[in-house]
Amino acid sequence: MTEVSHGELVRVVRDHAGRLAASLVQLIGDFTAAEDLVQDAVEAALRHWPVDGIPDRPDAWLYTVARRRGLDLLRRDAVRRGKLALMVWPTQPDPGDQLRLIFTCCHPALPRTAQVALTLRVVCGLTTGQIAKAFLVPESTVGQRITRAKRKIAEAGIPYRVPGDDELGDRLAEVLSVVYLLFNEAYLPSTADLTQGRDLADDAEFLAATLHNLMPTEPEVTGLLALIRLHRARASARFDENGGIVQLPDQDRTLWNQQAITDATALIANAAARRRPGPYQLQAAIVACHADAPRWEDTDWTQILVLYDMLLHLAPSPVTRLHRAVANRYVAGPAAALVEVDALTDALDGYHLFHATRAELLRDLDRPHDARAADERALALTANPAERSLLRQRLNWT
Repeated sequence: MTEVSHGELVRVVRDHAGRLAASLVQLIGDFTAAEDLVQDAVEAALRHWPVDGIPDRPDAWLYTVARRRGLDLLRRDAVRRGKLALMVWPTQPDPGDQLRLIFTCCHPALPRTAQVALTLRVVCGLTTGQIAKAFLVPESTVGQRITRAKRKIAEAGIPYRVPGDDELGDRLAEVLSVVYLLFNEAYLPSTADLTQGRDLADDAEFLAATLHNLMPTEPEVTGLLALIRLHRARASARFDENGGIVQLPDQDRTLWNQQAITDATALIANAAARRRPGPYQLQAAIVACHADAPRWEDTDWTQILVLYDMLLHLAPSPVTRLHRAVANRYVAGPAAALVEVDALTDALDGYHLFHATRAELLRDLDRPHDARAADERALALTANPAERSLLRQRLNWT
């Protein structure tokens, strides 16, 4: 046994919980029973390991706890008891089992909220309480989502498998969307607890890295992992000591993790070499343009504009058009950018960043009263404490 820090404990549990769940589902053929056994093992680890230290073989420790608990619960089920009895280490889990588990959790027949909750619980090993805290919902709500998801898997006969080549594209996109959604929530948490956001970011990066290890030739998987790592490389400079947002032009770039940026850029090059461009690769390339600039003034806005045009061709959306308009501000000027932004009014009137962006452009064009009205509208539309603080600062300045 060795002493354990909280961060190391979380990392080890996360790393092994998904593998254990995947192997149990494959072994006993019951998603619900497997998920319950994993949670029992995870909760036991969270109780014992901080005191006793992480075992030399954490995977075997978790397997042993799950096996014992399973035998207790399934005494009257001779078939499953016999299968659980076969769980004798050192049997190595099949990496393909974990991939099948992720695709099962992210099946499009399940609601997106259920996909996220189930993936965090089964693949990452989070408890229901941890998931509820992360998304600011009651623990009972998360429990209901997970229960319904497991019931849907059973009743609909959702297969425990990786989709075939003819359906992989759509299903992989669904899986990547879940990971991307999780990271978006982590990137700017809807609570003032910034540590919570970092925890979710850890989970998102873990899932992306797991998918990349299991599907190394899928360029969009590589692109998503690069995108997450590039954003996280700048995390130390994004907030001040009071938790306030530091915008990109004002960030101390010496705080950026240059090694992480270099590694993520290599991932982008690896994905690009496969000549199958996709939205995550292009988003990663845009962030890389920012990361490569030694100073804000050195940003290659023309290249960023080209990348946004490519992104709009592959995955058009009003939010992407808004981001393109921001880039165009530095290429064609604020007046041209405002024309693009105003064209999005019907689509984005309820989106706070639409109004915050308009406010910045209006200030550039010396229209302070209109800018103030736009900032006030943005403030009314966001509940994020850090964003609200930034908007209030702007309003106090005008």
